[in-house]
Amino acid sequence: MSERTSTLRSLFASAAVAALSMVSATAGGNDPLGVAPAPVKPAATAKPGAEGGPGLAIRSSKILTAEWQGRSVVNNGVVLVKDGRIEAVGSAAETEIPEGYSVYDAGDDWVMPGLVELHCHVAGAFGLNDTVYLTNPGVRASSDVIAGNPLLRVGLAAGVTTALYLPGSGTNIGGQGVLLRTGFEEYERAIIRDPGSMKLAQAGNPERWMLRPNRSFMNWHTRNTFKRGIAYAKEWEAYEKDGGAKPTINPQFEIFRSLRKNECQVSTHTQIYQVALMTLTMVHDELGIPVFIDHGTFDTWRLGAEVEKREMFAIIGPRGIDVPTRGFINWSGSNPEKIQGCVAGYQEMGTTRIGFNTDSPVIPQEELQLQAAMGVRYGFDNKNMDAVRGLTIVPAMACGLGDAIGSIEVGKIADLLIITGDPADPRSHVKHVWQSGESVYDTKEEPRLW
Repeated sequence: MSERTSTLRSLFASAAVAALSMVSATAGGNDPLGVAPAPVKPAATAKPGAEGGPGLAIRSSKILTAEWQGRSVVNNGVVLVKDGRIEAVGSAAETEIPEGYSVYDAGDDWVMPGLVELHCHVAGAFGLNDTVYLTNPGVRASSDVIAGNPLLRVGLAAGVTTALYLPGSGTNIGGQGVLLRTGFEEYERAIIRDPGSMKLAQAGNPERWMLRPNRSFMNWHTRNTFKRGIAYAKEWEAYEKDGGAKPTINPQFEIFRSLRKNECQVSTHTQIYQVALMTLTMVHDELGIPVFIDHGTFDTWRLGAEVEKREMFAIIGPRGIDVPTRGFINWSGSNPEKIQGCVAGYQEMGTTRIGFNTDSPVIPQEELQLQAAMGVRYGFDNKNMDAVRGLTIVPAMACGLGDAIGSIEVGKIADLLIITGDPADPRSHVKHVWQSGESVYDTKEEPRLW
């Protein structure tokens, strides 16, 4: 990890100042729900499929639509793309290609939605200090973004088209994440939503913070911060409804206005049964804040029935197994009777909204597909294509973008991949990527990166 960090620092040092200055000029200018395709460069000639360009028709022997509780596959099909969005998807026999559309024939390769990564730490210059206080809700990861950087580029070559760039987990609240398109080098084109989430870490790493806080104190302090933020948001809600004295803006608590409106979510670095239980009972039940599990490893899978009861999302990784070793038994309290697959455990307990993450660079972002393959290897049932959904529509829904990306459906943004086979098979690789209908990676035009 240290070698990768050193490499990234040397590559990005000269670009960091430019990226930071760009943020202030663009903050607040993006679509709040991230439902619009990326804007086209003013000086660029729009290519087939992109906004303002001619239409694009993609033919394939197999299209993985990955609809949530809908179609999984279209065999011998066609996807039509126009102005950055999916215009039609269906069998070749029933889907007419309009005159003037450029045709891409994928042959025996498959088409699928772009992958969605909800735990990324490689989209910036590693310039965030998210450990000043035990809770730092005002820290913004967007100030550190370097769009299209080399590590994002390799992830893109492995199919990752959307990433949630997060602060670290050294404190209970590290700050605000930002949702990015990985295929573009310009910040304005890369940004989807800022804030993308608020990062919460309830145990583990924060226990090593300055004063070595215990879990009882961390729970108290986290609840106190949330309550102050909610009170601040309610002041603004009352002002917007009834007028009166305008509240004073407090950058530390602005994120809670978005959380209260469900315009973003809390992404929770939570693992170990007792800690994850606090995520459910405190953040979701008591405080009523939208939240998803964003690690959920070790024995957290035992909460699967409670997660499903609340219709919550479990985005699991990077650890894929719960193992009965003395060290982990002492630390987590878990003592499974076998090498237990974490995602398989959630599934066995009834959870349906299961996704995958890498915590890149802990696991390289280009290995997100491998996380799904490992889940299947350790017992995750993929007969209904849940591994594909766990890479696409499930994480898209978890971060509030399920109406815009994550599946191949009419009206959605055209983030599409050409892949050589089942994405849950590590032998499969990506040949071509479109983002917002624009070709951003093509192994016919550049060396294969992954």
